Amino acid sequence: MFWIPVAGFSLLLIYNTIPYFSFSKDFSFIEERSLLFSSELYNTSFYIHIAAGALCIGAALIQFSRYILKKSKAIHRISGKIYVFIVLFLGAPTGLYMSFFAKGSIWERSLFMFMATWWFVTTLYGLSTIHKRNVIAHKIWMMRSYSMAMTAVTFRVYHLLFFLLGWGHLENYELSLWISVIGNMLFAEWIVYRQSKNYLRSFAT
Repeated sequence: MFWIPVAGFSLLLIYNTIPYFSFSKDFSFIEERSLLFSSELYNTSFYIHIAAGALCIGAALIQFSRYILKKSKAIHRISGKIYVFIVLFLGAPTGLYMSFFAKGSIWERSLFMFMATWWFVTTLYGLSTIHKRNVIAHKIWMMRSYSMAMTAVTFRVYHLLFFLLGWGHLENYELSLWISVIGNMLFAEWIVYRQSKNYLRSFAT
């Protein structure tokens, strides 16, 4: 039941990303930042970042499917390599660059910088641990990485909820951002803690 809304909202985000690749400038996000989009570097980084985010979220859904993992480890490895490559070379670097120009105060920009950096670090640790054949540590670090990827989804869920509650745009944006990042991190740690307890319990018996 947990994965049904996760998959649903993830696919919705991917679907909503597609219209941007008409390269039309008639989107509120682009119109608000028209000066930034006049820069070729920012413009290119934006399209790379949203494509990377959509691909990462799609690949991650495959990664956490126990059915696929049991049926075909090759699919798990291939989608994992795609995810890691996209995060390390596309998603996180462009996210870090764009964070310097993010909307909000210096605190929100700092949070975006942290997100991009932590996304990169957790993914890199996920890669290094599996190369050392430490499967448990690999799962833990990839859960943390996935929690950062999913901020793109949870942010929009919170933003819609607070919009329906009548919050102002800037307050809604800032609160949704902070709750999404901190909430996702805490949720990932809770899953790690819960699974660690289950593993130790099964090992003891």
